[in-house]
Amino acid sequence: MRLRTKTKNQKPKKQKPMKIKTKPQIALTAITAVITMTFANPVIAEEDHGHDDHKGHAHEKKIAGPNGGRVLTKVEPHLEFFVTKDHKIQITAVDDKGKAIPLAAQFVRVIGGSRSKPTSLSFTKKDNTLISDKAFPKGKNLPVVVQVKVKPGAKTVIEKFSLNLSDCPGCDYLEYACTCDHDH
Repeated sequence: MRLRTKTKNQKPKKQKPMKIKTKPQIALTAITAVITMTFANPVIAEEDHGHDDHKGHAHEKKIAGPNGGRVLTKVEPHLEFFVTKDHKIQITAVDDKGKAIPLAAQFVRVIGGSRSKPTSLSFTKKDNTLISDKAFPKGKNLPVVVQVKVKPGAKTVIEKFSLNLSDCPGCDYLEYACTCDHDH
């Protein structure tokens, strides 16, 4: 049996270099992780969802605003988004039962209309409501983004929806303010 020993002139064996991930591989891994978490979170949330616990999210009963507009519930106090006859937007503060209450120091901005040429609306206080400076663009079904600051220095709350001005077949409101359970 012969043992191999290293001699002076013999070069050491080269080790294989460790495989380093390239930027595309890292990006692909990150994207896969984000997609997995995006689709996993709703499934996980549904598993521990009690059917008696509906307050505070989409399953709770929709309330009608005092003027027949859509009640925005992501802010406290809630705000009613109402389209007037001259297509201006009227914002009214409402309580949990949909009754008008005095406005505080809310700042509201609305962007909507055509996606290629959106219209930005500012508001001024009139009596106990906020009225837009100009009319909302004409159309039956337009995207709307409402930005609300409940007080100066507070975080901006954003609510997005489709302003569908068609009559609802199941209730007395327009589709954007509908309180029925049918698909919109």
